[in-house]
Amino acid sequence: MGTKKGNNSLVNGLIGWLSKKSLKVKIFLGILLVLFTLVILDISVKDKSYFFIASEAVYIAGTIVLFYKLFRQKTCSGVSLKTQELMALFLASRLICSIFIEANIHTLLDLTSLVSVLLVIWMIRFKLKSSYIKELDNLRWSFVVVPCAILAILIHPGTIHGRLVQSLWAFSVYLEAVSVLPQLRYMQNAKMIETFTGKYVFALGVSKFLGLAHWLIQIYKTRGAYFYLIGNGFFWFTVGFLAEIVQSFILADFCYYYIKSYMQGQLLRKMPV
Repeated sequence: MGTKKGNNSLVNGLIGWLSKKSLKVKIFLGILLVLFTLVILDISVKDKSYFFIASEAVYIAGTIVLFYKLFRQKTCSGVSLKTQELMALFLASRLICSIFIEANIHTLLDLTSLVSVLLVIWMIRFKLKSSYIKELDNLRWSFVVVPCAILAILIHPGTIHGRLVQSLWAFSVYLEAVSVLPQLRYMQNAKMIETFTGKYVFALGVSKFLGLAHWLIQIYKTRGAYFYLIGNGFFWFTVGFLAEIVQSFILADFCYYYIKSYMQGQLLRKMPV
């Protein structure tokens, strides 16, 4: 009992100390924490393909949480339909490219993810539409899809089959990076975060961090040569890597406050300002 209270006191003290620091100090400490975590992962995980497996496992866990909310609680409150539709769009694009390039285990995983997302969309649109608040889910598709499409036409890999497939692959990468924006906007408009929705978004954040960790470790281990191993040389790979960073950065703030609330024995009830 005393140990638990002592641990809680230490955590609260650490959080209180961190909250008083400037934004620059928080960013610096956050970078140090990420680097430390990457070093530990690099030492402890010998087969780096496990990062992708872990990333997919965490994503599946988040999807199961979302399914529980939809099928057991019979409500879709707090869930952004537009984020689910954007996810379906980038998964369908990536699945088409995967079939044309090389069908493998990732093709099967993308197909499974697409089916689960389509099931969520169907539930929201037809079974649980009375609990869906369209007015809160107001981030326009065009603000997300159009820039991704233009960027995909201009910047895409040149080592896969056909210009259309190249652009479609790049489109899926860019759209995946920003597909969660409507969900975050929904929660900001709602002024609250529903418990299971928060867990789902947090799982997305952890999943993306594990995917990014694989990239960062490989870049470090190859002293930058990894940039030339995928895509059409340095430029495309750099843009794709930046898309991964953007995706992780978008979710980083939410995950930070989610962990902070959890360590304090609370639930994250509203989006931080």
